[in-house]
Amino acid sequence: MLERIESPHDLRGLTADELTELSQEIRDYLVASVSQTGGHLGPNLGVVELTIGLHRVFDSPRDTIVFDTGHQSYVHKLLTGRRDFSGLRTREGLAGYPQRSESDHDVVENSHASTALSWAAGIGRGRTLRGDKDRTTVAVIGDGALTGGMAWEALNSLAAAQDRVVIVVNDNGRSYAPTIGGLARRLDGIRTDPRYEQFLGWGKRTFENRGPWRSFTYRTVMHGKRALKGLITEPGMFDDLGIKYVGPVDGHDLEQVEAALTHARDYGAPVIVHVLTEKGRGYTPAEEDVADRFHAVGKIHPETGLPVKPSRFGWTKVFAEEMVEVAREREDVVALTAAMLAPVGLQPMANEFPDRVIDVGIAEQHAVTSAAGLAFTGYHPVVAVYATFLNRAFDQVLMDVALHGAGVTFMLDRAGITGDDGPSHNGMWDMALLRHVPGLRIAAPRDAPTMRRAFREAVDVSDAPTVVRYPKGPVGDDLPALRTSGDIEVLAEHGDSPQVVVFGLGSMAPTAIDAAEKIAANGVDVVAATANWVHPVPAGLLDILGSAKLVVTVEDGLSDAGMGEEWAAYARLAGNDARWLHRGVPREFLQHASRPQVIEQVGLDASAIADDAIAALD
Repeated sequence: MLERIESPHDLRGLTADELTELSQEIRDYLVASVSQTGGHLGPNLGVVELTIGLHRVFDSPRDTIVFDTGHQSYVHKLLTGRRDFSGLRTREGLAGYPQRSESDHDVVENSHASTALSWAAGIGRGRTLRGDKDRTTVAVIGDGALTGGMAWEALNSLAAAQDRVVIVVNDNGRSYAPTIGGLARRLDGIRTDPRYEQFLGWGKRTFENRGPWRSFTYRTVMHGKRALKGLITEPGMFDDLGIKYVGPVDGHDLEQVEAALTHARDYGAPVIVHVLTEKGRGYTPAEEDVADRFHAVGKIHPETGLPVKPSRFGWTKVFAEEMVEVAREREDVVALTAAMLAPVGLQPMANEFPDRVIDVGIAEQHAVTSAAGLAFTGYHPVVAVYATFLNRAFDQVLMDVALHGAGVTFMLDRAGITGDDGPSHNGMWDMALLRHVPGLRIAAPRDAPTMRRAFREAVDVSDAPTVVRYPKGPVGDDLPALRTSGDIEVLAEHGDSPQVVVFGLGSMAPTAIDAAEKIAANGVDVVAATANWVHPVPAGLLDILGSAKLVVTVEDGLSDAGMGEEWAAYARLAGNDARWLHRGVPREFLQHASRPQVIEQVGLDASAIADDAIAALD
């Protein structure tokens, strides 16, 4: 069946039995393919019938379908003619998120959550202004993404419009972990209502439009004429906004899904369709997993779901262990995260100190400002998020934390080049942004011991924000300093009168050591050095430069706006006349590839850096 689907139009003539067969084939294909490449497995297994229904009811790309976050778009890719998943998330292969260059059916590439409703509001209004009143805009958003404030800003705006927008709430009760907060409790109340459970077990479902319309309701046709009114006619959290509501709908019953989507489409104004799905549906290891390990997987054995190659001791685990140790020593230390308790390493602390770990949902802005409030009451908050997601809360870091001199520590996981998740997930912007925040300090540890040290030093700062950034993946070997000069640590020395100093910041410290060795092989005296705290400019910088003719900085942030630029400006003002080369990430969006491939692509490998240094000396 799957081989017959070249475009969504091929779905239209299929029978119910054929659609059931297609759904199973898609699940089998996802398990078989993603287990070989890695990727987001659980979310896609949960939206098979929903995605089929979307493409049978709406005419994509004439009707615009926007996926919030986008990691649940694999089924969408399959139904729009992209069946080769062998290179998923690798260079020249399919992206792990929607990508405009792949298909006209893909619209929004950003994989940051809670944005789809704003996209839909803008697209829907644009269609109205152009007179395209027969085209529908569909936003598919999870219950986890609804915890983000931007989604509710968009709902507020949509409620005042009459544009053709259908909002599909894909409610599986989870983001990375169970969805938290008042919204989650409200949706869970609907999900577990005994009337709904009873209703799902009864005959064929259709819908009726009760007029004047307050909301869609179910009608169950039983024994000919007898009908049962649906569970929800006045769903307060949506109806009070003035947005019409359909649901809840069994997201794995294609007949229900299509009926609900059809009515919503035909209404011609904003409608919410509440769809209940099961993450990991149809794959036993995912269905039985309570830790949500199958949200995103590496290469796994498809039969068991176990990793093909166990992951090495990682940076996140170093933080997780040190966080628990510090929490045991200091009762004033609390932790916050934005719907990523396990991915950022806070689960062990939550297990031991549940009252001191706060998961705010996908709401980075709220997390940061509430951390400022906690600091005001005498606590030291530790906000742990992916580096790319702190971009969303820059104003709060600046105006709520820094302006008020709040002692808040930010632990930025996945900083620098992450690679296979593509441009939206590379944590390459943080240093360029954060170095402009008054009073803020940034640490970029190079190994496990300096990571532990930086974290403890950060939480000792009570009157300003501190940042510790670290990369994705395993921790390398320890890199002890040969000697120090102020806050500068020398990692390797070749010769007594260095003409070249190579600084490797954070995860790029091993690269600096390798580059220095290659430079020395050309008969040039050279030093490789680093600093644990990279902003403000570390003490001892001028001393370590000495009479060197060339200084090379290597960082996994922006090359033209990062720490290298800041250090060079400081040295020039102090009268140092060495030439500086800054090697980092170019100011562009890097497409998905492995981290080593991206490193080579942007010239951050040791050989390229050594060649540049020798050429500059010549």
